Amino acid sequence: MSDSYSSYRKLKEIVKPLLGALILIALAFIFSSEKNEKVFLANLYSPNTVNPQNVFASLSQDPQPEPPELILEQKNCFRSACPPFTIEPEVLGALVEGFDLEDIKKTIVEYAVEQGDSLWSIAAKFNVSVNSILWANSLQKTTIQPGQKLIIPPVSGIIHHVKAGDTVGSIAKKYKGKTEEVMSFNQLSGEADIFIGDILVIPDGVMPAPTTKTTTVWVPLGQSYFICPISSPCRITQGLHWYNAIDFSHGKCGESIYAAAGGKVLKVKLTNSTSRWAFGGAGNHITILHPNGVVTMYGHIAHSFVNPGDDVYQGQIIALMGGQPGTPGAGMSTGCHLHFGVSGARNPFR
Repeated sequence: MSDSYSSYRKLKEIVKPLLGALILIALAFIFSSEKNEKVFLANLYSPNTVNPQNVFASLSQDPQPEPPELILEQKNCFRSACPPFTIEPEVLGALVEGFDLEDIKKTIVEYAVEQGDSLWSIAAKFNVSVNSILWANSLQKTTIQPGQKLIIPPVSGIIHHVKAGDTVGSIAKKYKGKTEEVMSFNQLSGEADIFIGDILVIPDGVMPAPTTKTTTVWVPLGQSYFICPISSPCRITQGLHWYNAIDFSHGKCGESIYAAAGGKVLKVKLTNSTSRWAFGGAGNHITILHPNGVVTMYGHIAHSFVNPGDDVYQGQIIALMGGQPGTPGAGMSTGCHLHFGVSGARNPFR
């Protein structure tokens, strides 16, 4: 009996510190897990953490796809959760490029035809009708070539360039659309909220049968009618692209932007949104109506010095250059630059 009691005491002396150590280890694990959870969650929502909204804000980083959603389980581990829907390859490509799928549905895009494409496959890819693509590009036949650039409307319907005398009602009637749908889709505050040079989408619109052969009429411009809208040297960073536009830049934001010619400011559109699709991708922008009826558009600006209705003279500073990704009103931009568009005449810098 004494031997058994002695053995028990020895075992107790050995086990007691082990139990104490195990308890301490367990407590440390619990506190460590809670601390790690807080640190993880703090880092997860830290403004310095790469997330879907700022993953493309820095041009020095390679684009990284958004990680799967993480679900906390039992306060000490995380498991990934896949989204409850199937992602098509082209949709995944759009997500990786940072596109907002809901916004892109309301935006006109420029598409470069790839090998093996047909008008039918492109129409299916963008979920629009073949006729809508034909009308948007003034095509008379369905033959297309790799490398050819096509304008793709966001929905089946018509793309209309606003001219003098146009009203929302007359535009809707011309293409058998509905005034309310045109206003809603183009986010117009009222029927008077359109300007010469604006580009509207008429959902489900149909091109009327031509009564006569229509051709694009360009206002002839004198060689010096437009001056370069940025300071010397007049540096072009992208050639002609949608719509009849040229990009200019010295690679720095905040530089002065000049009125290419005298005229009246039609509109000044500014936003605090950092969405790539703000104002159809143009971001903050100004349009000016010139005496000959031509309209110039200045996109991706950081600040405006003019207001709608102002008279401006050629060479007047009207804005500061913007376009830095992730900044308010940058729109669809990869860096500081000016998007200079011309409506009603050939772009002289093409």
